[in-house]
Amino acid sequence: MVTTAQEKSFQSSKERSLVLWFDEVGMADVHLVGGKNASLGEMIQQLTRKEVKVPLGFATTSSAYRYFIEKAGLEVKLRQLFADLDVEDVNNLRQRGKQARSLILNTPFPQDLQDAIAKNYQTMCDRYGIDTEVAVRSSATAEDLPDASFAGQQETYLHIQGIKDVLEACHKCFASLFTDRAISYRHLKDFDHFDVALSVGIQKMVRSDLACAGVMFTIDTETGFKNAVLITAAYGLGENVVQGAVNPDEYLVFKPTLKAGFRPIIEKRLGTKELKLVCDLGGCKVTKQEKVPKIEQQQFALNEYEVLHLARWACIIEDHYSEIRGVYTPMDIEWAKDGLTGELFIVQARPETVQSQKTKNVLRSYHLQQHSEVLVIGRSVGEAIGQGKARVIFDVQKLELFQAGEVLVTDKTDPDWEPIMKKASAIVTNKGGRTCHAAIIARELGIPAIVGCGDATDILTTGQEVTVSCAEGEEGKVYTGLLPFEVKEIPLENLPRTRTKIMMNVGNPEEAFSLSAIPNDGVGLARLEFIIANHIKVHPLALINFDNLKDEEVKRKIAALTFLYEEKPRYFVDKLSQGVARIAAAFYPNPVVVRMSDFKSNEYANLLGGKQFEPHEENPMLSWRGAARYYDVRYRDAFALECHALKRVRDEMGLTNVIPMIPFCRTPEEGRKVLAEMAKHGLEQGKNGLQIYVMCELPSNVILADEFSEVFDGFSIGSNDLTQLTLGLDRDSGLVAHLFDERNEAVKRMVKMAIASAKRNNRKIGICGQAPSDYPEFARFLVEEGIDSMSLNPDSVLKTLLTVAEVEGVG
Repeated sequence: MVTTAQEKSFQSSKERSLVLWFDEVGMADVHLVGGKNASLGEMIQQLTRKEVKVPLGFATTSSAYRYFIEKAGLEVKLRQLFADLDVEDVNNLRQRGKQARSLILNTPFPQDLQDAIAKNYQTMCDRYGIDTEVAVRSSATAEDLPDASFAGQQETYLHIQGIKDVLEACHKCFASLFTDRAISYRHLKDFDHFDVALSVGIQKMVRSDLACAGVMFTIDTETGFKNAVLITAAYGLGENVVQGAVNPDEYLVFKPTLKAGFRPIIEKRLGTKELKLVCDLGGCKVTKQEKVPKIEQQQFALNEYEVLHLARWACIIEDHYSEIRGVYTPMDIEWAKDGLTGELFIVQARPETVQSQKTKNVLRSYHLQQHSEVLVIGRSVGEAIGQGKARVIFDVQKLELFQAGEVLVTDKTDPDWEPIMKKASAIVTNKGGRTCHAAIIARELGIPAIVGCGDATDILTTGQEVTVSCAEGEEGKVYTGLLPFEVKEIPLENLPRTRTKIMMNVGNPEEAFSLSAIPNDGVGLARLEFIIANHIKVHPLALINFDNLKDEEVKRKIAALTFLYEEKPRYFVDKLSQGVARIAAAFYPNPVVVRMSDFKSNEYANLLGGKQFEPHEENPMLSWRGAARYYDVRYRDAFALECHALKRVRDEMGLTNVIPMIPFCRTPEEGRKVLAEMAKHGLEQGKNGLQIYVMCELPSNVILADEFSEVFDGFSIGSNDLTQLTLGLDRDSGLVAHLFDERNEAVKRMVKMAIASAKRNNRKIGICGQAPSDYPEFARFLVEEGIDSMSLNPDSVLKTLLTVAEVEGVG
């Protein structure tokens, strides 16, 4: 690239400048204005034409900082101060940090630096009004690097007005280069204290204290799943979310279909949002915490349009940074909504520094080998397990009490706690969400953390032995005692590709992102029962007939679960669609076969409100279950809710990889009735590429396979039910359990017939039962018969893949 003399002259003048406007800098100027300010300039220059809104402002330069340090002779004094620094000694670190900050604060700015800041602030006032409100933010030249975030190490000052206060805030920002946490972090990352300079950004203030703010990541922060945008939101200034002072709302948006024009909000989780940080309009223009009214806590801070709008911006920003860096670059972005204008703004963007740095060649997973009493639950950070003696600390002045290897338990962790965070085996907090600063640092350090527990400091006690598990989905659990656990590492390189598709059985949406990292060809069985039992918890007919429920206690419990919904059935549709969508998104674009609900009547009765609507049956296993319910006048309104949920996933979210599957369908005529019922609710076979499969789990499904092929697009063999009904066993009975064996010749002949019939009719056929997971010889039999796919329990996928590859002679 040719650089003209004019460009060289411009660059040279930038290098000498004490102050630069954001629109004069970009990512090539990190050495001049730090990562934060360079990124703001980059977005203003490059992304405003794509309608990404970033507040305007200017920055002092690294030249200004070094000029200040050198003119006052501060470097010699600071080097002497740090000569005997011991960052492992909390008291020594605290003393040296305090002295360093005092040195800087007691040294006046050179007059020409004061004049430069004042002149540019006046220009902002001329544009926006007298004493324009600004945010004054630190931006270090070693900040926001791909392998080290330095997030929260220096200070930010909000709602600053008037040149006197702006200069004071800039001075405090310079001093904050030597906060205890910043000194410790630089030592940890092996940065020389004097190789890092500080820039200060003076940015038009977004009045999010009158609305809301938060953080978003363009990658799932726990699993590294790269096709989701995670957005957190709380009322007031965004510092509460960043610092972990509140439990924010969370939203997950699926990037591929968002970019295609769909509305794929695949999860919404309501946070408590008890506090909001607001601007204090008293004389000194400071901030203060206010309690959020209960009615506002029980509402989402963002509407659907705003969630999707922010997610689109996140995709634009990620795509831009990936392009300029030449490598996929997930981003950590702060946003704010102005309560005066209703506008959304991006106020920071930096590369994500944890998941993007992990090796993709090995899949590491943690598994508890025993369980005990669960003491505390919260939001899991990381997917690891840690254990040790708990240490409850409320006051940052008591950090010296903490011992290496203990579990840190506190109200909230913020950057001031970092000197001991790196020594912890795990971290547990009352407050905070998955995007708070402490969670980011915990991930970076590889320490499991559970945030937002609410009552951890009340329940856990210093010296108590606990195990902290973040390896069981999004809900982290603190168990009593030191429980045994194992760590598995699975190499992902050089795995064979087989003709037979290797799929997975997935029930828990919260595990879907993690499980999708295991090599697979999609999901052969996603059970709605798990989502209904664990996430919805209410019988669908109890929601439809809520006003007519007879049990007042049940009605009260349902009302508490569904308080966001005037129309109670919407609760079922929303929760079910989000659960299915998360699984479908995790494995997109591979097929995800979703089995419609297959509870038995006694299981349905155990749902809240279920007893009022379920019959008593002597043998629920063989009675009113599966397809027989769907068109029955006593249940079809409930089945309609399932159809509405799947229609939303496919048509509104764009996840057309979802294939509904009908269980326990006794006759082809019954199948046609079910398809007609589904079509009534918008799931019309063949429309928008919709395929509908049937479980092959009854002898009638095998014997009439040719006729079933005229009704359905594919089959999935359910080996458990097929075995019990072929051999005449009750698989719930221990008395005949010794006779239950899928390898029985009668069962194998049924399977062989089913595969042959499906092939003859050009229909897909797979298996989603337990047998190939348990018995390698059964897997070999299936391959030899030409089955199209096997859907396996996740822990059996790689083992069975290698068996299949051996039979097929590949690898």
